[in-house]
Amino acid sequence: MTVAVRVIPCLDVDAGRVVKGVNFTRLRDAGDPVELADRYDDEGADEVTFLDVSASSGGRETMVDVVRRTAEQVFVPLTVGGGVRTTDDVDRLLRAGADKVGVNTAAIARPELIAEIAQRFGRQVLTLSVDARRVTDGTTTASGYEVTTHGGRRGTGIDAVEWAARAADLGAGEILLNSMDADGTTAGFDLEMLGAVRSRVSVPLIASGGAGTPEHFVAAARAGADAVLAASVFHFGTLTVGEVKDAMRAAGVEVR
Repeated sequence: MTVAVRVIPCLDVDAGRVVKGVNFTRLRDAGDPVELADRYDDEGADEVTFLDVSASSGGRETMVDVVRRTAEQVFVPLTVGGGVRTTDDVDRLLRAGADKVGVNTAAIARPELIAEIAQRFGRQVLTLSVDARRVTDGTTTASGYEVTTHGGRRGTGIDAVEWAARAADLGAGEILLNSMDADGTTAGFDLEMLGAVRSRVSVPLIASGGAGTPEHFVAAARAGADAVLAASVFHFGTLTVGEVKDAMRAAGVEVR
């Protein structure tokens, strides 16, 4: 593997606090976002991702403050997503201290947003977040995976693999691929979905959803992930970033 695989803790932020649940339900408090980001910086995280799960206008103000406070204290790169709808939203987050900004629902509604952000700020700041699930309700997609919105509760009928490829063509700098079926289950990443997207995109690919053991991270890297992202296993002390990196090194995966 020529590029070192990044290990990224993800913090879902609601009203200024980190929360985590299973399949985006039964949320419980996991701590202060600035304190957790600082801890992950000390543990050797390559990046930290913040996702604003409230994403209302009031929630966005809270999120900008969280980003600003984190950037003042923590030196690990920050990716911030949730409720980003315009290039001005991106500008505010970058000015607050974010290094990259994630978009999801707004890009589905208006794909041109991807190109607008890439043209204004450079594609390196843009992470497209794809919340995808296996199709089980009769919806037909070419790959068998469907893009969802609203925490996986709403299907779009859009093929997840095709959408990832189109977004990369439009200017997305990387794809954060989150399995809504696996999210929070700690049963492992969806390696088939990861492989399907990897076969269609050349931009960096982040595996998300389902990490529970060090072996899961290794498997995702071998399936083509350039980065591996997890939340609950880090927040609640099941694993540390260092333990994951040690396991990956032992398996022959290059990490930073």
